[in-house]
Amino acid sequence: MASGQPITKLKISTCKDEEDNLRAQGYHLINVNLNEGAGGNRVLLCYKKECGNRPVTRIEFSFTDKMKSGLVDAGYEVVNRDLNAGAAGDFIFLWFFCGSTEYDIPIVDLAVTIDATEEPALLKGGWERLGCDLNRNVRGNFIYLWVKREKTSYIQEIAATVDFTSDKHMFELGYTRVCEDTNRGAGGKHNVFLWYCRTTDNKKALTDLNISTSHQEESKLQDEGYKKLSVDLNTGTDGKFVFLWYKKEGCESQIQAMVLLIYSKAWIEYQNADINFIKKNLNEGNNGWEIYMAYK
Repeated sequence: MASGQPITKLKISTCKDEEDNLRAQGYHLINVNLNEGAGGNRVLLCYKKECGNRPVTRIEFSFTDKMKSGLVDAGYEVVNRDLNAGAAGDFIFLWFFCGSTEYDIPIVDLAVTIDATEEPALLKGGWERLGCDLNRNVRGNFIYLWVKREKTSYIQEIAATVDFTSDKHMFELGYTRVCEDTNRGAGGKHNVFLWYCRTTDNKKALTDLNISTSHQEESKLQDEGYKKLSVDLNTGTDGKFVFLWYKKEGCESQIQAMVLLIYSKAWIEYQNADINFIKKNLNEGNNGWEIYMAYK
């Protein structure tokens, strides 16, 4: 269980003057450049912990304009600084939410990784990796934000969407979007995103995940008691049908976090760390990015 006071405010600095100003306001600066390896500005994430203010419970990212409206409508607050400032990648913005539902567990610490070798230890240590590469579509490091929550929590529900029309509803239901398109680079007409919501009750937790890429695999997983998400993670592409399957019983362990891995070094590091790694490409049968799933 994480200790410490919850985080209540988030800011981004994109220049030395902003860094100095935020320090003067009592913000703690995480000394990892969110533009590492990409050129551009030195971009730092900053946070503050203030007694009496509502804690931050969820953090999201947007890297297209279509991702923004659902966040606005659901009451998320944007930090209006581009996390790729000065680099040539996507315009990435950080959003946060201070909720009080059963799915909103206060965030007490943050970490940023710039190399796959750093990731498995954090996942094993109870940290939750957020899905967006903060250097998205530049040639720099693969950079991820990690959160530590006030209490140990688990994934209790998982879902998928193929457009942005239901975003507001999903956020209001307590879901977090995994901000990586499972169709990335495949040329499809749809942006397919996975979502999850959390619980502190381990009896409600998912216990296993799997992926099917053929009818034979679907039949096998069904016979083994898995349940299937109805959304094809390859929707709109010319690839194979790819479905995510899950269990809520039959295993001793409960799933605390899941990640999508989009580059080869991460695939190796997670497997070498003996973390559950599903050897099924989510873009199977098309020319998109190879994407694999791991979970703990």
